[in-house]
Amino acid sequence: MIAHGKDIKVFTGNSNPQLAKDICKELGIPLGNSEVGAFSDGENFASIYETVRGSDVFVVQSTCSFEKDGKPGTVNDALMELLIMIDALRRASAGRITAVIPYFGYARQDRKTKPRDPISAKLVANLITTAGADRVLTMDLHANQIQGFFDIPVDNLLGSPIFVDHFVKKYADCHDETMVVSPDVGSVARARAFAQKLSMPLAIVDKRRQKANSSEVMNIIGDVKDKHVILLDDMVDTGGSLCHAAKALVEIGGAKDVTACASHGVLSGPAVQRITDSVLDEVIFLNTIPPKSGVRCDKIKYISVAHLFAEAISHIYMETSVSPLFL
Repeated sequence: MIAHGKDIKVFTGNSNPQLAKDICKELGIPLGNSEVGAFSDGENFASIYETVRGSDVFVVQSTCSFEKDGKPGTVNDALMELLIMIDALRRASAGRITAVIPYFGYARQDRKTKPRDPISAKLVANLITTAGADRVLTMDLHANQIQGFFDIPVDNLLGSPIFVDHFVKKYADCHDETMVVSPDVGSVARARAFAQKLSMPLAIVDKRRQKANSSEVMNIIGDVKDKHVILLDDMVDTGGSLCHAAKALVEIGGAKDVTACASHGVLSGPAVQRITDSVLDEVIFLNTIPPKSGVRCDKIKYISVAHLFAEAISHIYMETSVSPLFL
């Protein structure tokens, strides 16, 4: 572990370089000079073009699909880039390496749901640790217990304070007519804490999932009639669950309007079109995953997490408590 007083350096892979630049801007330091890419056969490579000996190094890389120079990169490309960069920094004698993973992929594979299933989240945690990371900084893990999959310190930041600030301003004039809704029973704890911070009542959409990436809304627990509704989730993948929940809240529950927010906008497959065609007024994401290039939807908006991650990085570098960021 690095001793206090060493210099700080931030590097990035290709999955979310703009966020890394914004974090560096908040910290008042330049982005580290490196190159990460792929050879003609698809093998990934990383080159670090400045000394990191003894430095406190932070590698910013969401494990999500991305696009670079018009060419698509997969979740596995992003993960491999992260592992190779960590290995390169370790072999270059970096003092401490923190993997900054705003969106942690494979988090939904956190347990066995049927015989002979892998627990991929644990495997990825092992890979990151074996590559040489000393600690991990992430945001809104799909399951909190994933922190225990690592044998190194993990700081799991919460995106809810950013949303709280946004909605306090948005619904200042109609606070008593607004309520928070959990899109499923599994997200109740997260939605309840969010509703408490906003001092709003809570309702729940009870649904039965028939198969992966599809859901059937069954019932609404709570009275949302003539209310402004805030749907809270940790991520939106294909958008099916979110759009079905919003439709039920309006058609069955009689909600006045529905706004959704989620930390991670995975937006795979037909997600953007579903949101465009849905009854949702607005969907707000954090930029843990960058907006899809060439995809336009007026309903989708992003809020930056650069300031929060810069604060966390500063606390880690200064060796002070990160706990104030969770309040």
